Amino acid sequence: MSLVRTGPNGTVTIPDGVLVAIAVRAAESVDGVKVRRRRSVDVESRVVRLELTAPRTAPLVPLGESVQGAVATALQTMCGLETTVDLTFEDVE
Repeated sequence: MSLVRTGPNGTVTIPDGVLVAIAVRAAESVDGVKVRRRRSVDVESRVVRLELTAPRTAPLVPLGESVQGAVATALQTMCGLETTVDLTFEDVE
């Protein structure tokens, strides 16, 4: 589902694929994190879901919190969308 914002000059539509791309780019900006194929942004419930691979030696909880912050900030800054970010670490490398 697309994010649609209506303002005084018309509407701005941001498709789901663009929201996912922003979330993936933000998550992968955290050192060593890779996003796996399963990922989604639910506009109605304002939830991002990502499956990740982490570096083998990384402490997962602080790493996950860094990813959550990066993703939430990116979507808020670029789209005005406040979200929660649910993560699953599927693998370590």
